[in-house]
Amino acid sequence: MKLTKAKRDQYRKLAKQQGYRSRAAFKLLQLNKSYKIIKKSDKVVEFGCAPGGWIQVVSQIVGQSGFVLGLDLKEISPLAGTRFIKGSIDDPQLTHILLETIGSGDKFDVVLSDMSPNVSGIWEIDHERQISLTKYALNVSTKVLERGGNAVYKIFQGASTKTFVSEFSEHFALVKLSKPPASRQESSELYLVCLSFKE
Repeated sequence: MKLTKAKRDQYRKLAKQQGYRSRAAFKLLQLNKSYKIIKKSDKVVEFGCAPGGWIQVVSQIVGQSGFVLGLDLKEISPLAGTRFIKGSIDDPQLTHILLETIGSGDKFDVVLSDMSPNVSGIWEIDHERQISLTKYALNVSTKVLERGGNAVYKIFQGASTKTFVSEFSEHFALVKLSKPPASRQESSELYLVCLSFKE
């Protein structure tokens, strides 16, 4: 228990030292190092972006030639080099809004989803709520992602995980479950790394 807490504090301390808004930034840095999900000049959208740790990382990777857009129900403090939309993943107009924001008939090279439901403490309910959010994220992704694009989706491990993962394999050439070192080991949080969108 003490070791886990020390590890958690280590990433929190690192985030403060390196100017990241949250320790979650290291999860994306670690995933990207392993799977090369995001590259310079990419156009990237993140669902569930508050407080902004991930889009900070993305902005650094894609540089000034890239495009970074965050979506969340909560407002976030402005972040240089990024754009933000306050909205919900289940908004029927969301696809239109995202494509209109990026403009010029473009689509996104990368979709990131780090969404979590308001946790009730009843595991079966929380798992299904999180799966539902990620289903919405996948549905939107199929409409806004470029062919050959990549995606990362947070999921909670549970009864529906195996069946759910197979749904993603229908849309991407490679789908892998990953748990970056910055994730708490006792947490059921996993990330679905999805490479090369097939349309």
